[in-house]
Amino acid sequence: MSIQYRQDMPPPGGFEAVKYKRNLPFRGPSGLVILGAVTAVCAYGFYRVGKGNLERRELEREKVWSRIHLVPLLVAEGDRDAYRRQEAALEREREIMKDVKGWEPGKSVYNNARYRSAESIVVL
Repeated sequence: MSIQYRQDMPPPGGFEAVKYKRNLPFRGPSGLVILGAVTAVCAYGFYRVGKGNLERRELEREKVWSRIHLVPLLVAEGDRDAYRRQEAALEREREIMKDVKGWEPGKSVYNNARYRSAESIVVL
């Protein structure tokens, strides 16, 4: 019983080529481009931080010098206020102690004629 086998053969001209390569679309910039962009952004950020530090330092210097120049004015204003309060206190003392013989308004109880201004602290 012999059966005639017929072998499958390729079509004339052969089979078409097998596509084994991956067909991936372009997915964005390369790693080197991203690294360059990040470096550029960081460099620009550090540049802006440096400029901001210079501006902040200049504003701080200006604030310190304005306070230094204002100190004499503020001290003079405080002295005028202290003198006004002292004169008002003397006037009240004269009014209260007017009936006491031998009382001298404003005389120090420590028997010291030297003037000593009130202690003050200057904060810069």
